[in-house]
Amino acid sequence: MAGPAKPCKKSWPGREGSARRCLTFYPVWNKVAPFQTVDPPGFPADTHHFVRWASRGAVRRNHGSTRVKIQALKGFKDILPAESGVWQRIEQTARDVFHRFGFAEIRVPILEKTDLFVRSIGEATDIVEKEMYTFIDRNGVSLSLRPEGTAPVLRAFIEHSLHTLQPVQRLYTIGPMFRHERPQKGRLRQFHQLSVEVLGADHPRLDAEVMAMAWMLLTELGLTVRLEINSLGCPACRPDFKAALENFLADRAGSLCEDCERRRLTNPLRVLDCKSSHCRAQYQTAPAITDYLCPGCADHFAAVEQGLDLLGIPATRNKFMVRGLDYYTRTTFELVTDQLGAQSAVGAGGRYDGLVAQLDGPKLPGIGFGMGMERLALLLTEQVGASAPAGADLYIAALGPAALERGFQMAHVLRGQGVRVSMEHDGKSLKSQMKQAGRLAARYALILGDEELASGQAVLRNMGAGTQDSLALGDNLHDWAAGLVARIAES
Repeated sequence: MAGPAKPCKKSWPGREGSARRCLTFYPVWNKVAPFQTVDPPGFPADTHHFVRWASRGAVRRNHGSTRVKIQALKGFKDILPAESGVWQRIEQTARDVFHRFGFAEIRVPILEKTDLFVRSIGEATDIVEKEMYTFIDRNGVSLSLRPEGTAPVLRAFIEHSLHTLQPVQRLYTIGPMFRHERPQKGRLRQFHQLSVEVLGADHPRLDAEVMAMAWMLLTELGLTVRLEINSLGCPACRPDFKAALENFLADRAGSLCEDCERRRLTNPLRVLDCKSSHCRAQYQTAPAITDYLCPGCADHFAAVEQGLDLLGIPATRNKFMVRGLDYYTRTTFELVTDQLGAQSAVGAGGRYDGLVAQLDGPKLPGIGFGMGMERLALLLTEQVGASAPAGADLYIAALGPAALERGFQMAHVLRGQGVRVSMEHDGKSLKSQMKQAGRLAARYALILGDEELASGQAVLRNMGAGTQDSLALGDNLHDWAAGLVARIAES
């Protein structure tokens, strides 16, 4: 065993203010258990934890514990090759539909200042209070992983003055979001969203158009959903409804679930979003916000319903739909299914006419929605099953040094012409290579040995039909490849 390396210093959690706050660890090399540590001289014998350094990373361990198992965090999921085909289909279909409606992609960071979400989502919301991944960076600034897509897009819209380039901006983004909540079917701590925003227009038919786009996307994915809508009014008419709801809830104080009792005092509209069957039974007689809309909001909501009717899209009113974010005004909507249990919404959104100005931007209206890709993937997988990655168009089985060299060149040229080619480089037997071609679901196998090179004739096997033919190699590799590409395309 080699001697101690350069000591590593690490602050001890919970003892930052003590005299022994800075602990020194001595990495040593051990053939049996590499990168273990030994306690520094005088280190307390009753200490229960130490930090194990490996390369530049550290893993917290207990004295006497077994080797730490490295695996994904709770609520964070790997998307494996057998699943990725469904995800790619969702993304490709979404991009196609969004582009047909005139949307352009914007890509924003996953990390933002916490204040962005406090000001946009609302300080009293569950997301800000309990669910965000937040930390203080080395400069003392509070940062958070984005829990939703609208606020970061609006921050970019304001920062880059996009409204000066085009008065109405149609934007979409696709990527991961993060919320520390209890993982369950279709809901993870890292989840992926399709997020859509239209900034600069407030016509009610735009609301209908945005919902129609979401409906079209799900229809083209082969999913059957229901569209539920509501109106949350505006700052002028919402206070009357809020007062009526507070009186309704006050009469039921003490009989609600713990979350609703808390929300009753901090954010009463959110009680209507409770999933508890006990609470929902009591809320059946709660006042409906649509009965308190001012004339402007009532006319807007009626025009939205008329627009959906013109497009032939059925929608039902849902007075309980208040959404979990404070920035919504007027139109809100959800696309729901009965196939995901309590987590029935696959897409949701609404209008947020005051949010851009609230974030110190121009006074512009906006509307948008988000769709959870995990939930879409679950629904699609249940319908059609997981699909294996697309197989190779061609597997090159090369036998012998010269054939391996020639096959290496062939694979490169064919890939340049759009062919999916697989090839092994270690010169295994023909039987072994043909088994690999089968595992890769290759459509064709090109068998090439030193004898085939000498005769100028390779063997092309149709893996599905089990037939094979001779294939002239030719002198010009690019011309030969073009001919093979055409042959594969015809089949």
